[in-house]
Amino acid sequence: LNVETPKRLGTLCKEKGIMLIYISTDYVFDGTSPPYEVDDKPHPLQFYGETKLAGEEAVKSVYPEAAILRVPILYGRTEYNGESAINILIDVVLNHSKPATVDNVAARYPTNVEDVARVLKDLSVAKLKEGKDIKGIYHFTGQECITKYQVCEIFGSILNVPIDHLAPQNTVDKAASVSRPENSHLSVKRLEESNIDTSFVNFAKWCSQNLGLQNN
Repeated sequence: LNVETPKRLGTLCKEKGIMLIYISTDYVFDGTSPPYEVDDKPHPLQFYGETKLAGEEAVKSVYPEAAILRVPILYGRTEYNGESAINILIDVVLNHSKPATVDNVAARYPTNVEDVARVLKDLSVAKLKEGKDIKGIYHFTGQECITKYQVCEIFGSILNVPIDHLAPQNTVDKAASVSRPENSHLSVKRLEESNIDTSFVNFAKWCSQNLGLQNN
């Protein structure tokens, strides 16, 4: 799915002269040397990152003019919370019958899907209407550094529920550190150089305005 499908899509877009933006991930990096520029050497720690990187290479091999947009952990409006690794923490916060330990070490940069959609649109307009040379790798991310436990704290405050059933994991989980980068913060420098808007909504503010609507 992450390799052959985008490769096939790249082939079709190349044949039809259609612009393609392949969405990839910050998990192509190992999280040891942030912030990552678009030309930094990838080093994925787990299968998902490996397949997304392979997908990048597959697209480039058949359609060098394609664009690749790497993004981090995403949140936004969903049909159910499990669709997002951020939104799912709402369920963790609300399930007081299930104690849990939540990571409080790894840096995450939650990024709203509506901001990602805007960047995709702006890249498309820049190429198709303004004639700019939009191809290769770009990075987009929100800039608020936060741990998953801190996300739970924010959700608890917004939903006005205690989170005393949750405990922060304040030391590095060796098993998790092998599979997930500790800090894969992406640099948005190339987008800025292309005059693409890299602004982002405030995480807590967006959640306070939207979470109640989704969870009433």
